[in-house]
Order: sequence, then C-alpha cells, then structure tokens
Amino acid sequence: MSRVLDKLAAVFGTEVVATHSDFGDDTALVRRDRIVEILVFLRDDPDLLFDFAMDLTGVDHYGEEPRFEVVYHLYSLEKKHRVRIKVRLPEDDPAVDSAVTVWPTLNWYEREAYDMYGIIFRGHPRLTRILMYEGFDGHPLRKDYPKEKRQPTIGPEE
Repeated sequence: MSRVLDKLAAVFGTEVVATHSDFGDDTALVRRDRIVEILVFLRDDPDLLFDFAMDLTGVDHYGEEPRFEVVYHLYSLEKKHRVRIKVRLPEDDPAVDSAVTVWPTLNWYEREAYDMYGIIFRGHPRLTRILMYEGFDGHPLRKDYPKEKRQPTIGPEE
C-alpha cells in the first residue's frame, strides 16, 4: 500500500472499506457517512495536501447493489501524488453529502452526476440539471435508460 492509503486507513479505520494500489494509482472505497470529513482531511493534512479536485464522476453498476458509485479524483500539486476516492450508493437512496464546501470546483461535476445518473448531492447550493433541460425525463447515463426512448436533447425554446 501507499503512504496515502496507509494514513487514510489509520485515521478513519472502518470508514475505509477497501484500498488498492496499482501502477501508482491509489484507490480507497469509503463509507458515504463521513465523505466530507475524509475529503477535508485529504485536503488539509500536511503530509497529503490534496489541493486539486481534478474530477468527480458517477458510475452505474446496474445489476449490482449498491448500484451507484461516486468517484473523486484528487491531486496534490505540491506533493505530486494522486488518489481516487470511491463511495457506493444504493439504488433506493443514491445520495451523498456535497463536497462543494471542500472544493468549489466540484459544483458543476456534482450537477453533471445528478443530471446524468440521478445521484443526489445533499447540501449542494444549486442542484439542478446542467446538460439536459429541466423537463428531460430520466437520467441518460443510467444503464437502464431505454435507448428506444426518443426525446429531444435540447429543451423547447422559452
């Protein structure tokens, strides 16, 4: 394991469900209940200093439970290391606390995951669609979104 994953597991114990490191890519699967606290720790710890949230995305593991996953890609400009943090969410409650207060740049990424997958980011300052129009029915990147469903990808003119 890496020192990043070792430190994360030492501080958060059972909140870190699983870790692995392959080819320099460190990944930790964590419980959703303390995600913001974990992200703040990764940002503020002097040995880690993950000051750049590169990306956030949703994943649909259709047919599995928990079905959804939120993936945070973090980088430390000073320390030159990166980590991937994953949180799994059940189909009947695809919600996690917003990390916009930790990295404001995640605002649009969270809105995109909401729009495309229907993942709810609790406490987000403006959780509205960002790619589809408000009247768009469903979440087009879900694996059970019917490909036969014909609806315009742009909304009616106002």
